[in-house]
Amino acid sequence: MTFLLAVIVGALYAAGTYLVLRRSIVKVIFGLIFLGHAANLMIFTVGRMTKGAPAFVPEGAATLTEPFADPLPQALVLTAIVIGFGVQAFTIVLFKRTYQRLGTEDLDKMRSTDQLPGEES
Repeated sequence: MTFLLAVIVGALYAAGTYLVLRRSIVKVIFGLIFLGHAANLMIFTVGRMTKGAPAFVPEGAATLTEPFADPLPQALVLTAIVIGFGVQAFTIVLFKRTYQRLGTEDLDKMRSTDQLPGEES
């Protein structure tokens, strides 16, 4: 199972990196989404997902008893999801405004933000 998750994480990172390097704004946004999902899945994989009891210390005991679920990877992924959503929303709004201003979604054609299309240099 861990090997399959590692392959999926690698495929998501490869696809995300490939899409971020493309010229289209939409592909860059999808690349960022893939990279975010790959990072979340990697945290879960490294955190050793186990089926177990919640991470509570039983009454009268001094320590946890095995098996228990590790709450740290879950908390990290929940935080990463919220931060990733904020970054994706900001990126979408930024690229939408850039497209409205410059009239193109091709990143190579957006060489200068100092001049608008049709203005003299």
